[in-house]
Amino acid sequence: MSNVNWLMQSDRQVGIVGYGSYIPRYRLPGTEIAKVWTNGLGGSPVKEKAVAGVDEDVVTMSIEAARNAVAVAEVDPQQIRAVWVGSESHPYAVKPTSTIVAESIGTSPSIQAADWEFACKAGTEAVQASIGIVGSGMGKYTLSIGMDTAQGRPGDALEYTAASGGAAFVIGPAEEAYAVYQGSYSYVTDTPDFWRRAGEAYPSHGDRFTGEPAYFAHTLSSASALMEMMGTTPDDYQYAVFHQPNVKFPSRAAKMLGFKPEQIQIGLLANDIGNVYSGSCMIGLTAVLDEAQPGDRVLMVSYGSGAGSDAFDLRVTDRVKNRPVGVSTTREYIERRTQIDYAMYTRYRGKLKD
Repeated sequence: MSNVNWLMQSDRQVGIVGYGSYIPRYRLPGTEIAKVWTNGLGGSPVKEKAVAGVDEDVVTMSIEAARNAVAVAEVDPQQIRAVWVGSESHPYAVKPTSTIVAESIGTSPSIQAADWEFACKAGTEAVQASIGIVGSGMGKYTLSIGMDTAQGRPGDALEYTAASGGAAFVIGPAEEAYAVYQGSYSYVTDTPDFWRRAGEAYPSHGDRFTGEPAYFAHTLSSASALMEMMGTTPDDYQYAVFHQPNVKFPSRAAKMLGFKPEQIQIGLLANDIGNVYSGSCMIGLTAVLDEAQPGDRVLMVSYGSGAGSDAFDLRVTDRVKNRPVGVSTTREYIERRTQIDYAMYTRYRGKLKD
């Protein structure tokens, strides 16, 4: 890294004034997939994954998460100036998800709306842009969403972890926030570890590129650079949340950076819901905010194949003690589960092709 300070900080402090998650109730155990494809041998990188129902997609799930976030924010949707949805499984190739979500939650037509893509960090790309919009004074509130449905070729290693769900953040003034952004940093390179061409039903992956040159190189680079520029160490944070393609990767990355297992425990949800792609670390952050106390500091690090990583430093405020009741927490969504078998999963996710 050069002597240039690449830390991103807005002109005025902003934060998360509302947050919400959505996780489908259906769960497919990894043992079910192994039973079909490997005769039960080889194990599974996660215990089970969340599966969208036959009537669920990125639009419907984004609406649910957005409604939760707006309810927690306690703001009028008409005051939201931008609605952005990050995903790699938008239901339309030509038609935005964001406009459907915006109208469904009651925003004004006088907004900026767009769909974002950058594999699994599409949601945090939208967050970075939201910090810029609010921090520059162009708008008081924005809504950033990271949401995906499961995409994995039958029998492929991705099928064990590719899950459905995500989270939504209302970004607004620091004085109204549950957590304030202290600074952020992004690190990207052209590393071909995971991709899906137009018209193809399932993504492909570069096997040996997935670990060291992709996930670890980018996650460790963004996290360590942000801490260096912020003048912090792992001991300064009560929580750390990483992108979760499985359980081993974020656990190893945290250990390599110097974090203790207890610092990542609450936000590490891969065993319960799998890899929700664009919403992975965002949904982990919602779980942390449900438990955090005023003054706690959080490091959140996303990862997107292709490849890049966004790192954020947040400080929890006193408002976290007054989260509105009646809005489902992330843990409540996790515990609301109905187990399904591989046959039902095949039906729900349209695995049978003509």
